[in-house]
Amino acid sequence: MEKSRGNILWIDDEIDHLKPHILFLEEKGYGITTCDNGSEGIQQSKDHNYDLVLLDQFMPGLDGIETLREIKESNPALPVIMITKSEEEWLMDEAISERIAHFLIKPVNPNQIFMACKQVLENSKIRGEKTTSGYLSEFQKIEFDADDAINFDDWWRIYSRLVKWQLDFEEQNEANLHQILMEQIQSCNRKFTSFIEGNYADWLGDENRPILSKDIFKKTVRPLLNDNEKVCLLVMDAMRLDQFMTLYPLLAEDFSIKIEPSAAVLPSATPFSRNAIFSGLFPDEFCKKYPEQLEAMKVDEGSLNRMENQMMMDQLHRNRLGEKSLHYHKIWMAEEGQKFQSKVGQYLNFDLLAVVVNFVDQLAHRRSESDVLKEMVPDESGYRKAVKVWYENSWIRNVLSELGSAGFKVVLTSDHGSIMVNRSAMVAADKHSSSGIRYKHGRNINANEKSAIDIRNLTSFRLPALGHQHNYLLAKEDFFFLYPNEQQKYKQKIKASFQHGGISMEEMMVPIFIMDPK
Repeated sequence: MEKSRGNILWIDDEIDHLKPHILFLEEKGYGITTCDNGSEGIQQSKDHNYDLVLLDQFMPGLDGIETLREIKESNPALPVIMITKSEEEWLMDEAISERIAHFLIKPVNPNQIFMACKQVLENSKIRGEKTTSGYLSEFQKIEFDADDAINFDDWWRIYSRLVKWQLDFEEQNEANLHQILMEQIQSCNRKFTSFIEGNYADWLGDENRPILSKDIFKKTVRPLLNDNEKVCLLVMDAMRLDQFMTLYPLLAEDFSIKIEPSAAVLPSATPFSRNAIFSGLFPDEFCKKYPEQLEAMKVDEGSLNRMENQMMMDQLHRNRLGEKSLHYHKIWMAEEGQKFQSKVGQYLNFDLLAVVVNFVDQLAHRRSESDVLKEMVPDESGYRKAVKVWYENSWIRNVLSELGSAGFKVVLTSDHGSIMVNRSAMVAADKHSSSGIRYKHGRNINANEKSAIDIRNLTSFRLPALGHQHNYLLAKEDFFFLYPNEQQKYKQKIKASFQHGGISMEEMMVPIFIMDPK
């Protein structure tokens, strides 16, 4: 006989007729306790520890649904499989509403019951084992693919697979291989950084390049508007691919989703990448077109995205869509989101809704300043869970549902992601240099080439000159910038925080969800 696989309580008024089924389950390694009425079954479930209950519906005295409710009241986590002769839909609905684990229609053979028990009791274990073996078998393939990657699509597939394993490990509570996976992501980021160094500048003049921030409107929103669709462009500031994929099942309840890969323009920071989305221009282009934007970026103070509405209006006209009506809305705080939700009906007549939501970015910034949030969001997994909980309970979910009901197509994306930084790098700079942690610009600023890309040929990277003898530093992998003054103080504050502006898969790999209401 196999090792015990679990203890089962079987409640059925015809239990004497089920001896072959019981013997079969016992031979498979399960311990079986039987009783022939609901009242006794309820008491048994209270007096003993069982892993699973098999429950008949039609019994004298308490029926199956009544028994189920009583069992769940005293032990909500105890899984129950209902076995009944009835095929009526109402009964299944009742059972599902009472959190039934499985539903079987009599007559059932012993193997059917065994498979149902195995599914309920061993699902997590089997999936965990398969997840572990699956990753171990794919580990080397990912390494080889990263060595051989020659284009952006190759890297998108690699990073997507790494994200998949992150989510699978999280779902299965698989901690044993987590560190190996994180080390592999770090290794891939080193190779990805080299790839970007060698290819990014060439993309900027190539029409066959990957979709960049500046291309998002042209490639995804414009075709929908040309087809006279109503569109919502929803930009989630700083949302990462893994967070998008965590929300995917929730979004898929209301929308059919097509995923397009894109890359954030460099620096992967809001003043550059988000302005590129709304203007449809490279940073040097929108700074030239909007002198006030250039001046704001020179002083590096206040909001550097104040012109998004004007930029989007101009982009509509430039794409011969000037007749389309636009409503722009930026949402920082929950109260603003709730107010937007209450008024969303007023915006349904617009052709294009352009909405920016700052929750994900705000969470990252405020986490750095709060010990409580650091405990709640200790790592990437905690970050994903926090974003999911927020979406499940926020105004944005209701807004998307309402937009879907009104026939809006939704283009959901981000301006950039973020990376948890762990290694510090010293920067030689004067007091007039920008304050970024993953990117800096200033006069003749310097850092070790191991930790940063030094961009002095601004034209080749389509970056604006923000001063005399101006250059940019972009952090590689998981480095963050420090000045020599008070470095220990700031090192402790910044280490293990989520930052953006540099070069990593997490920051640059941005999905575009093109969502069609069901």
